[in-house]
Amino acid sequence: MMRLQRVGRKNDPSYRIVVTDKRTGVKSDKHVDRLGSYNPKMNHIQLDVEKAKEWLSKGVQPSGTMHNLLVSQKVIDGKKVNVLPKKSPIIDEEAIKKAEEEAAAKAEAEKAAAEAKTEETPTEEEVPETAETEDTPAEATETEEKVEIVADEDDPADHSETATQDPEEMVKEKSKQAQAQADAEAD
Repeated sequence: MMRLQRVGRKNDPSYRIVVTDKRTGVKSDKHVDRLGSYNPKMNHIQLDVEKAKEWLSKGVQPSGTMHNLLVSQKVIDGKKVNVLPKKSPIIDEEAIKKAEEEAAAKAEAEKAAAEAKTEETPTEEEVPETAETEDTPAEATETEEKVEIVADEDDPADHSETATQDPEEMVKEKSKQAQAQADAEAD
């Protein structure tokens, strides 16, 4: 196995890149070959690329961190692997940016659909007047829905009444619920 062997002082880590048997301890210093060193504080990697390629061709498996170092040094092709515990995953900034762009595009499409709907509905001048008087309540228009609010029997201050809800508000509420559900599924 190709892995890192810590050799640095306390609070000053530095590592050797070694090939060792997977069953032996890292600190045992019974490694098969030394390939280089890695100093994370100075971001300095010294690696014998030819030896690393030779050992990889023989079937040596790199550890997760070593795999990421080899990818960054372009010794091997591929993506970096997540070496963090599952509780703290790697944040994929590209995926977050893509999701935000999709959400913005969806919001624009909904807005355009809502605008198209308002353009299709006739204005007050085009609609013929109905026989409404001030004494009778107006009926809900095509763009509004009646929502009934039921009174709470335990609360004497709560009264039953009807209210109208705008369809744009309903669309916003549904999109918020969908987003919350998508976030819950992503977690």
